[in-house]
Amino acid sequence: MFDEFYGLSGRPFQLTPDPAFYFESLTHRKALSYLSYGLAQAEGFVVITGEVGAGKSTLVAYLMATIDPARLTAAQIVTSKLDEGEVIHVIAQAFGLPVQGHDKASALGAIEAFLHDEARAGRRCLLIVDESQNLSIGALEELRMLSNFQLGSHPLLQTLLLGQPEFRGTLLDHPQLEQLRQRVIATHHLEAMEASEVQAYIEHRLKRVGWNGNPSFDQRVFAELYTASGGVPRRINQIFNRLLMLGAVEQRSHVDNAMLQQVLGELGHDAAPKREASVPAPQSAPVAVAPQPIEGVAAAALQVALAERDAQIAELQHAIVELANKVETPSAQNELTILRDRVGALESQVIEQESAIRHTLTMLIEWIETENGARAAA
Repeated sequence: MFDEFYGLSGRPFQLTPDPAFYFESLTHRKALSYLSYGLAQAEGFVVITGEVGAGKSTLVAYLMATIDPARLTAAQIVTSKLDEGEVIHVIAQAFGLPVQGHDKASALGAIEAFLHDEARAGRRCLLIVDESQNLSIGALEELRMLSNFQLGSHPLLQTLLLGQPEFRGTLLDHPQLEQLRQRVIATHHLEAMEASEVQAYIEHRLKRVGWNGNPSFDQRVFAELYTASGGVPRRINQIFNRLLMLGAVEQRSHVDNAMLQQVLGELGHDAAPKREASVPAPQSAPVAVAPQPIEGVAAAALQVALAERDAQIAELQHAIVELANKVETPSAQNELTILRDRVGALESQVIEQESAIRHTLTMLIEWIETENGARAAA
């Protein structure tokens, strides 16, 4: 992996949220201020929206890492399409509550009793709801009802809603959410980073894993990276992860714009439909799509491609030696033309092998990222 080649202590551009790599861009600084203010109110709803990959989860993870667990009990749920009954059971499970039966009343009773116990113990409770745009209107109303739980005049539960931009529109415009809107005490839309922040973001994450200037980067790389990513952190991570992998494969200590353009081209190629190349797996062998077989096939393909490439290079070198010897003889002109054609053909074959190797590495990288993401989620 590139971390070993460049002497890094870890992988700085993983796609999964990690508060250790939190970077305070202008928009993240504003969002953190709104979050801090909202949490200080200890009631109602705080809403943070942003594009996919804008850094919402990383921001919240960073904030949670600064909060004393002896004073705040937090639970987080990532929602799919949940209705009003399902969301209550999911919240109970998030707080670690055993619920007798599957009815909503039992789950609500367990949640209320838990919130009272936590309040008597001097702890506040925070519910973090990620991907809130997936909740039904009924489920959002259930969240509002939970905010009614009180001990005396003190609310027992505060809720942080994280969602994509469409959730902001739903919250602002839906006629059935007027009461919920009245409980929102702070809201912020997380924008993309500015172009001037991209270099600082890259260097910040690299320094977190011991980067000491190797590799170095052309200034144009950061400007082109902003254009390609739109300033969205997760897109930057995806592109730069591939860029460092390319640098390690080619043993480059300096990363230039040509390398970035090559990576962008490969990413665009990977994202394009490949219907002609796809071969449907037999129905009797569904295991062929599992991650482990993909890894084995990719590793085997890589070994074959490398072996073929080495053979082609050796043949090319031998041809060059022959060419040099032939030039010294009087009758070398005809054979020289033949050898030049042969060298040109071999160079084309080596280029094809290089493309095959890069494609295989792309398969391996995607498998590794998917596997790491699955482990982190587990």
